[in-house]
Amino acid sequence: MRKNKYDTRKQKKSQSTGKIKRSSQGSNSPKRSSGTELTDRGFKKGSVKKTPRLPENKRSGSKFKIEDYEIEDILKQNSMRENADRDDRVEGKNPVFEAIRSGRPLNKLFVEKNSEDIFISRIIAMAREKDIPIQYLERSKLDSISQTRAHQGVILEVAAREYADFDDLLKMAADKGEKPFLLVLDGITDTNNLGSIIRSAECAGVHGIILPKRRSAALNATVAKVAAGALEYIPVARVTNLVQALRTLKNEGLWIIGADMEGAENYHKADLTGPCALVIGSEGEGLSRLVRNECDLMVRIPMKGKISSLNAGVAAALIMFEIAHQRE
Repeated sequence: MRKNKYDTRKQKKSQSTGKIKRSSQGSNSPKRSSGTELTDRGFKKGSVKKTPRLPENKRSGSKFKIEDYEIEDILKQNSMRENADRDDRVEGKNPVFEAIRSGRPLNKLFVEKNSEDIFISRIIAMAREKDIPIQYLERSKLDSISQTRAHQGVILEVAAREYADFDDLLKMAADKGEKPFLLVLDGITDTNNLGSIIRSAECAGVHGIILPKRRSAALNATVAKVAAGALEYIPVARVTNLVQALRTLKNEGLWIIGADMEGAENYHKADLTGPCALVIGSEGEGLSRLVRNECDLMVRIPMKGKISSLNAGVAAALIMFEIAHQRE
């Protein structure tokens, strides 16, 4: 019996070894190692041989190429998805023409540069008559911002919400029995910044926001999304001349407070309790010269780090909540 068991084990071992030899002979690949050699290298008998490891330079080079391709593909897909989700644009000559005629709140008209189309010229004339900002772009640029790829040379950006009347902002403060507290934005062109500022302004108790019609972001779908519902509770007005609007506010008794990193007073120590309009400039250029000349007080936020300025949305939030705190 003992001999028979030994013979059986020996027979199975020879059959297993034979299978390995037959598979190697039937392929064009180099002859594989025997079972004993595989065991010596750390492989189990009958296991699939692992793919040899590539040299480090070849493997890393291939990896970076794949990652670059994947990143470009992801960015392209995200851009297309974001463009498709937007519902604040009207494209095509007839839809744009009817949207302007309807009296809907509009932000801006994008027109193909050097277009000789008579219908487009008529659309431009209507937009100018209604004081709608117009921007002329190359055909390729219009294609890149188009949702339908059938813009016919004109794209109209519709406001996410109707703009308030400038004259009504002070009335809203009077109706609440509070001293006017307005926010004026000079050159905030980033839509995410504008949405963040609107959200902070609503939380700080601002009665209204004033934007210039040009050199400024408008109330589009991105702004409404970042504002997280604040647009439903705070009025936003647009004016053609920001300097003239500030002069009107001064005649109504408001104190014009400008925010600047070289301001004369620390915003914590300044008296901000009276009726006021806080003016915030862009991150790159700050307040324009003419707007700065209309300010009655310039305040600064003290900085202790090596970076000299804050994000416009953060700076606006700090000063707005300081005004709200001083009014308590």
